[in-house]
Amino acid sequence: MPRPTKCRRVCHLPQTLTFCPQDADGKASVVLTVDEFEVIRLMDKAGLSQEECAGRLDVARTTVQKIYETAREKIADALVDGLPLRIEGGDYRLCDGFNSACPRHDCYKKRIPNASKGEDIMTIAVTYENGQIFQHFGHTEQFKLYDVTDGKITASEVVSTNGSGHGALAGILQALHVDVLICGGIGGGAQTALANAGIRLYGGVSGSADEAVKALLAGTLDFNPDVKCSHHEHNHADGAHTCGTHGCGGSCGNH
Repeated sequence: MPRPTKCRRVCHLPQTLTFCPQDADGKASVVLTVDEFEVIRLMDKAGLSQEECAGRLDVARTTVQKIYETAREKIADALVDGLPLRIEGGDYRLCDGFNSACPRHDCYKKRIPNASKGEDIMTIAVTYENGQIFQHFGHTEQFKLYDVTDGKITASEVVSTNGSGHGALAGILQALHVDVLICGGIGGGAQTALANAGIRLYGGVSGSADEAVKALLAGTLDFNPDVKCSHHEHNHADGAHTCGTHGCGGSCGNH
């Protein structure tokens, strides 16, 4: 029986998940896994050695070498043949923040504080449209972000998703250091991606975005812990993503 694949430790999800040449219509995409992206980032961008990269990913140096070679081949195929490049899937887990080999201050899953008791600082995101909670997470064009300190809203702003779809939104929220998401409908794949990013979900909420955040802080928010998206999760026209799922399964112990 082959040994199970060991999940590679990744600091955070990529902020951009799709790269597409101008004349790429109809061409099959090259898929770069998240762990392959992380090896490229660490070795080619950050200048780490294979040994140092292995320490960050918590795998053997020989494993890093194989991942690196495969990733470079995929990137070469995309560049030379003018193919779309997509980043998704792979065998990885997000760093829990207790890895001494990783110096990044922003790589860990944040501890979600008890907002009603005002024990910490956090950022709350709400799917947003014209003051209301937008009801379809995967199609939201805006998030409203709320900075909360000691249980009180100290600042807020509306940010655009720049046309990103299901598969990229969890990465956007993580890049914005969001701790909590309030939304309407949301699919199972996106819920998994949020959980992997350490983002607590309050789904099935409707009405005013501002009032929902106030209710959350007061401990009175009416939400649905079993919320599902009304859209068919896997019926995407381009088949170009997996809605935030990845191939680690239950072997990581963090899902």
